Amino acid sequence: MNIDTKLVHAGEPVPRYGGAVAFPIFQSSTFEGQGGVGYHDIQYARLSNTPTHDALHAKLAALENGEAALVTSSGMSAITTALLTVLSAGDHLLAHNILYGGTFDFISKDFSRLGLAYDFIDTTNRSGWEEKIRPNTKAIYVESLTNPLLDVADHRAVVQFAREHNLVSLIDNTFASPINFRPLELGYDLSLHSATKYLNGHTDLVAGAAIGSRDLIERVRIKLNHFGGSLDPHACFLLHRGVKTLGLRVRRQNESALQVARFLEKHRAVRRVLYPGLETHPQHGRAKELFSGFGGMLSIELAGGGNAAVQFLERASLAIKAPSLGGVETLISRPAAMSHAGLTEEERAKSGISEALVRISIGIEDPQDIIADFDSALR
Repeated sequence: MNIDTKLVHAGEPVPRYGGAVAFPIFQSSTFEGQGGVGYHDIQYARLSNTPTHDALHAKLAALENGEAALVTSSGMSAITTALLTVLSAGDHLLAHNILYGGTFDFISKDFSRLGLAYDFIDTTNRSGWEEKIRPNTKAIYVESLTNPLLDVADHRAVVQFAREHNLVSLIDNTFASPINFRPLELGYDLSLHSATKYLNGHTDLVAGAAIGSRDLIERVRIKLNHFGGSLDPHACFLLHRGVKTLGLRVRRQNESALQVARFLEKHRAVRRVLYPGLETHPQHGRAKELFSGFGGMLSIELAGGGNAAVQFLERASLAIKAPSLGGVETLISRPAAMSHAGLTEEERAKSGISEALVRISIGIEDPQDIIADFDSALR
């Protein structure tokens, strides 16, 4: 089936429960049964194996053509659980040098206490990767589009490099979504999402997801069972409902973001626009080859510096000042003060995240209204 059909029908039970067209919420923590061969086989909400979970897992797996999927209580829960599944004390990780702030913090601040080592690399260019590989390197971690600078990794090279060195390849596919990019088809082992964002799309829940092979997802599920980061049935229901409109939302956001980016690229108050759909983006050709669409995320750096960025956020009236992304509403934020506030000033400067940088998540409003709002705020 085409992905738009999968969004609606994949994972739905046959026959439907009681004939219900909308999948019901199984608001029960406990289920009657005789148990199984072990603890992880008991049907229990915290073990992510209720009928609500099963239907959602099947739908998400189908979207990226994975064998299995697992939902978690947040995107960070999916990321940390996945990393601690494939890494053990004494292991080494290679990761892109610009990541979502929470992921960067986890790797740079918590790994050493867990007996884990890491090196950051520039995954947009394979040069230098071999120098960082170690005998104990076990995994490589990237983002489909980096947060917040919208770099596009050399994903084909990452997959090839991982195979050459027997590494588990993990990718945070939140920014691209399964509509624009399906990493497993390229050869990645595990695709991770903050389902809070595009998968749900309505800014009303927090969730995460992991998609991959049946064996690898089962390993992640067992680790998640120990950590307790399961998603409650009602949030599963909301995510199951929200994902059905993913194709409609993301394609609209792709089109609108490109229009907005082209406008901002010509605005005298904007020093540069970071959007892979623009011909001026350093990895535009790669993005055009890999992705079905360029996404709804873009970042701009204002010519007037940090104060101009603060004023822009204050003056925008249609766009909402908030740190998340991927919803139906246009959101704007300053990474230095929000998503990447946990990084030191030196770390942000090294990563290229300036005080003047503004991250924009384009919603599904009329793009001309978004442009008018931004033009007014910039003037």
